[in-house]
Amino acid sequence: MPSHLFADRPSPQPPERETVDALITQTRRLRGGVDAVRRDALVDDDDPHGRWQRALCDLAVHHLDDLGTHLDQLKEGLHPEPAPEATDEAEPQPELALDPLPGSLLSRVGSAEWNLLTDAVDWSDELFQIFGRAPESGAMSLDELPSMVFADDQALLTAMVTDCLVDGKPIDGEFRIVRTDGRVRTLHMMGEPVLDADGCTASMWAVLRDVSELRRSQRAVRESRDSLRREQHIAQTEHRLAVELQQAVLPPWRGSLRLPQGNPAALDVAAHYLPSATSALIGGDWYDALELPDGRSLLTVGDLTGHGVTATGAMAMLLGALRGMAVAGIRPGDLMGHLNQLLDHSVQPALGSAVCCQYDPATRILSWAQAGHPAPLLFRGGTGCALTPPDGVLLGATSGAGYGQAEVQLIPGDLLVLHTDGLTRRGTSNEPGCRRLLELAARLETVRTAQDGVRMVVEEFGETDREDDACVLVARIGS
Repeated sequence: MPSHLFADRPSPQPPERETVDALITQTRRLRGGVDAVRRDALVDDDDPHGRWQRALCDLAVHHLDDLGTHLDQLKEGLHPEPAPEATDEAEPQPELALDPLPGSLLSRVGSAEWNLLTDAVDWSDELFQIFGRAPESGAMSLDELPSMVFADDQALLTAMVTDCLVDGKPIDGEFRIVRTDGRVRTLHMMGEPVLDADGCTASMWAVLRDVSELRRSQRAVRESRDSLRREQHIAQTEHRLAVELQQAVLPPWRGSLRLPQGNPAALDVAAHYLPSATSALIGGDWYDALELPDGRSLLTVGDLTGHGVTATGAMAMLLGALRGMAVAGIRPGDLMGHLNQLLDHSVQPALGSAVCCQYDPATRILSWAQAGHPAPLLFRGGTGCALTPPDGVLLGATSGAGYGQAEVQLIPGDLLVLHTDGLTRRGTSNEPGCRRLLELAARLETVRTAQDGVRMVVEEFGETDREDDACVLVARIGS
C-alpha cells in the first residue's frame, strides 16, 4: 500500500516543461496515425473480424485521447516559461484560452478535496461538468455524493470512502452516476487521505475521470471479439461437418476398382478428390462408380454450386437419388431429367452440373448424358478428344428440361477421363483446361492402370493453387 499523504509534506518537483511538450507531440503524432488507420479501414457490418479491428482502433484512440488530456493538464500545472522581453516593435500576442469547452477531452478529468476539519469542499470546474452540476449549486459533500450515484453502486462508493477515511486505504474504483440531465456516466475515482501531524485524517482528495466512452469502447472490443470467436467456431464446426458428410457420401474405395468383377472387358476405375487452395471451401463435387444389377457399370461426376454443409448436404441427396435410379434401371438421359426435377423442387435452391455414364461390358458401348458439364475425354492410340455432348442444361435451371443421350463404341485399351470444372479452372492460368488435358494423350498412352492415369492428371494440375475443389475419374477399358 502506498504511504498516506501528510498535510505538511513537501510536494515533489514537477517535470521539465520541455519533457512534457515532447510527450504531447509524440502522443498527438501517434493519435493521428491510429486515427488514419481507423479512417482507412473498410468495415463491413457482416464481417466480425473487421468490426473487431475497428473496435480496437476506437479503443486505442480513446486511450491516446486520455493520455493527451492528462499531459495537457500536467503542462497547465507547470511554471510558465519566462516571457521574452518586450520591445517597441513587438506586437502584443493574443492570450491562449486554457479553459476547456464543455464536453471537450479536458472536461473528462476533475478533482475534489473534502476537508473533514472545516467541512469545506472544493471541486474543480471540470468535476462540475462531469456531474452536470451548476457551480452555483455548490460542491457536494461526501454525505451528499451518493444521491447522484447509480443505486446499484452506492454501497460500493460508501465502502471505498469509509475504508479511505477510517483505515487509510487509497481509493481506486469505478461507479456510475446519474447526471442532472438523466444521463448515466461511468467514473473512475482515485484518492487518498491527507493526514495531519498527529496521523489523523484531515481531508481526502480524489481525482475523478469520466471513462464512459473508454468503457464503451472496451465493451465493443469484447463484444466484437466474442462475435468473431463465435463466427470462427461456427465456421470450424460447419467445415468439420461438411468434411465428415463428404467423406461419408463419396465412395469408400481407394485405389483402383474393377467393374464388373471377373469380366475380361471390365473397367479399371480410379478417382481422386482435390480440395481448393484454402481447404476451407468444401463444395458439392462428387464422383462415383458402381456395378449395376444388370451387369452394366455406372460412372458419374458432378458439381453443385455453393460451399459448406448446405452444398455437401445437397450433394448427398442428389448422389443418393442418382445411385437409386441407376440401380432401378433408369437410363442416363431420363435419369438426368429426374435429377433436374428433384433439384428444382428442393428446399435449398441450387444449380448443378453432372455427367452420367453407363458402360455395358458385353458390347463395350458407353451410354451417357450430361447437364451443363464438361464432356468425358476419350484417349485412344496416343490422341485424345472430347465426346460430342448430347443436349442438357444445368440441373435446377429449367423446370421440365429434357436431356439427350449419346452412345459411343469403346475398344480395349481406351481411357476415359471424367472431371469437374474445378480441375482445370486455375486463377494463374488462362490456358483452356480441356486442351491441357488432351495434351496429356501421349503420356496417358503409356499408363497401365487407371490409378496411374489419375496420378498423372493430378501431377499435371497440381494439388494446390486451386480456386475450387475438384474431382477426376479415370476408367480404362479392359481387354
